[in-house]
Amino acid sequence: MGVNVAYPGRDGAHSAAACDNLFPTGTELVPLPSFTAVVAATAGGEVAFGVLPIESSLTGPVNETHDLLYESPLSITGETVLPIRHCLVGPTDVPLEEIRIVRSHPAALDQCRRLLAAMPWTTAIAAATTADAASEVSERGDATEAAIASERAARMYGLTVIAGDVGDHPEAYTRFVSVAPYTRIDREGETWRTAFSFATDHRPGALHKAIEPFGRHSLDLVQLVSRPIPSTPWRYRFDAVLAGHPLDPIVTETFAEVQGLTRELRVFGSYPAYT
Repeated sequence: MGVNVAYPGRDGAHSAAACDNLFPTGTELVPLPSFTAVVAATAGGEVAFGVLPIESSLTGPVNETHDLLYESPLSITGETVLPIRHCLVGPTDVPLEEIRIVRSHPAALDQCRRLLAAMPWTTAIAAATTADAASEVSERGDATEAAIASERAARMYGLTVIAGDVGDHPEAYTRFVSVAPYTRIDREGETWRTAFSFATDHRPGALHKAIEPFGRHSLDLVQLVSRPIPSTPWRYRFDAVLAGHPLDPIVTETFAEVQGLTRELRVFGSYPAYT
């Protein structure tokens, strides 16, 4: 029996395709109803790995994934990038004017703003995943309801593609990560990424001081995003990714320096960079 890997949604979800990229052989895929369920199953040892979307080339970080990782004992162990092609799908091919409800994951809805703006008579309803949206539209069988999902999901749930390539941009990509309850320190390949989070004191110049060592040591911060800290209103943490391995001497030295300049510094994992 192969390694078991959890992902959010149903067969046909983009996360299922990401699993195939990250774990191409000997894998048992375990669909779960939500991002939270994937994190809980992975942290609890019910599955060996979880796979979650973490960044869109159009809308930026997937906040839910960032926050779940911050609150869990999991680390990122790998990444892959998938091209995302959104389609408007429904039980039958009908004019857009007849569609009253469009279902999809919030990120997909956000990536199809132009379509939704051109259909002001419709109501957008969030679903757990794009595949869940397709499944629900299929089960309801109402020609006035449609989903934004993949062609794969449309085929799987017997839906018709009403309009293809409905995303705001012709080239859209989503970065997915695998997560596990341990941190990798092996060195397969030469290009690595290290994900981490830090919080600074709430005073002028604190963020500049915290990130200055990375520039001084010529370390590339390939991502830096801010997220609110719920327990402390109007205070923020910063999630970041740098190009480098945590055991590289210069990375170790820089992290030690940054730790002295921040209130909190946590490594979220190291993994080979997607190429």
